Amino acid sequence: MMIALKAATPQLPRTTAVADHVVAVDETDSTNALAAQMIGDGSLTLPDHQDGELAVAVVAADRQTAGRGRNGHKWVSQPGRCSTMSYAVRIPRAIATDESVNGWLQMIAGLVTLDALNGMIEEYGAAPNQPDCSLELKWPNDVFCHGLKLGGLLSELVIPPSSGTGTDADADDDVVIVFGVGLNLALGACRLPTPQSTSLQLHVSGLPSFGEMRDAVAERQVEGFRERLAKFIADPKGQAESLREEVKAVCWARGRQVEAHFTDGTTLTGEAIGLNEDASLILRTQDGTDHTVRTADVGVL
Repeated sequence: MMIALKAATPQLPRTTAVADHVVAVDETDSTNALAAQMIGDGSLTLPDHQDGELAVAVVAADRQTAGRGRNGHKWVSQPGRCSTMSYAVRIPRAIATDESVNGWLQMIAGLVTLDALNGMIEEYGAAPNQPDCSLELKWPNDVFCHGLKLGGLLSELVIPPSSGTGTDADADDDVVIVFGVGLNLALGACRLPTPQSTSLQLHVSGLPSFGEMRDAVAERQVEGFRERLAKFIADPKGQAESLREEVKAVCWARGRQVEAHFTDGTTLTGEAIGLNEDASLILRTQDGTDHTVRTADVGVL
């Protein structure tokens, strides 16, 4: 019989030391939803950019009762085993709404997450159990290990009270992007939510306790979002090309035969050959035609 785990308020001393704000609760419906609510009612504010350095706020919970993934999917997590965090960052509205570059915001979140996980593993002297257990990104929003889903990302735009909406909106206004990051860090095999999911501890030996892992990863994510997004804001087009090359090295789908499932129920099958300049996926069908995929769930065949 599986014993239900009790939620406890996350203890995040390292994250608190580097973040501008940290809100930690034992349980909430969704950390993204809680962050959006607090930004909307003014109880969570982010200061203006200072000398190019971005403010980053963190909302953390040990248990989510209605965790959300992309395209309406649910994110199932276990307290004391899975990290559920949201990172809120102010960025210019002009960048957040520019479809030629805003797709890279999700890719940045993925790279920040890989950096944080790999950095934590290195800090504690841990090591993969097998040589093919490197961490990768499955376009557009999953963290993969050994071909299985270890984590998921969800980015959402929130309009703070100080910004206008509709005809009152100003291109120079800032908006807030909330990056939700769910990671299976210490789940045992018997607690995995699906056969397609996995957990870090199943692939890496020598890891610290779950609480230490969660805090060490979150600390690095705060610093990663701050650094990478500041560079992106300063030069979106230039950074897009650099990010394209960086993602290529960790793109799990690249070179594989995959099937894209669209929200209207249609599918498209082909080889994932890379990313376009706007971060959309290039899918080459059997007839040699390249298709651009911007919004879809992508699975390997």
